[in-house]
Amino acid sequence: MLYISFSREPVFESKHWSLYTMNRKRSLISDTFKVKKRRLGTESCFGVQVNGKNSILQDVPLDTKGALQYLASLFPRKLFNDTLPPIVLKHQLYSIKQDRTLVDRQLNELKDQGEILMFQLGFDTDAFAVVFAQDYKVKALAAEAGRETLGTVQKFLETVLPSCMDLSFNKEKMLKKFLFRDQEITQLVKSGVLTVRDAGSWWLAIPNSGRFTKFFIQGRKAVLGMIKKSKYKEVLQTDLECRKMTSHVKLGIQYHIHDIIGAELVECVPTTSGILLRLTDT
Repeated sequence: MLYISFSREPVFESKHWSLYTMNRKRSLISDTFKVKKRRLGTESCFGVQVNGKNSILQDVPLDTKGALQYLASLFPRKLFNDTLPPIVLKHQLYSIKQDRTLVDRQLNELKDQGEILMFQLGFDTDAFAVVFAQDYKVKALAAEAGRETLGTVQKFLETVLPSCMDLSFNKEKMLKKFLFRDQEITQLVKSGVLTVRDAGSWWLAIPNSGRFTKFFIQGRKAVLGMIKKSKYKEVLQTDLECRKMTSHVKLGIQYHIHDIIGAELVECVPTTSGILLRLTDT
């Protein structure tokens, strides 16, 4: 049952009350299924109240940082022996906040304040990862503990990241502005902090994130496959969450539901039984 609050109505004479009630019911039923009428930035398909409960986001703050913290909490740290910082895909935020312009602006603010870092993921030019900067630094240093590359990585984290929030770096900037030697750049690539973009430039990277990328792609494919095999290529979100997952869904079903909704691979349709996830035409 979808709960809708409305202001006190005026008192009508009894002979008009039946007609008023009938029109009012029609109006409420019509409004319930107008999927496109949600207010941008305040509700998402996860925020629609069905049967008195929000599907997943019952207590999640609506600001971008709060949404980011919630999504980071879904990241399965133990799967990677706690060697990776919690990784959130930028588009996952759009499953919580539909105002993409607002999300992008607030992410840029967090980035300029040094609270987050962003990374371009190699499997898709439109896929960007978001990681809290402090988590990134802790894991990057832990990965280099006892290695000869530790000093170089520490220098990069202390001198480059606080002053430059770029997604990539070219050789001229690394040599002349940040005073790194060729040997040190090679060490940064070896440690996984940088990865080759093209000749003479490098992407900022998350060390040891190759397994995450593999599991992410496998999991998305598996979840979409489940929906595709369902009748009419649609399934209730609650039913999907309760299904026994295959070994390919290692990151968790909730993590992947935010992914496929934010990437617009499925459409959210509110119903009296819950949120219906319908495969979009691609």
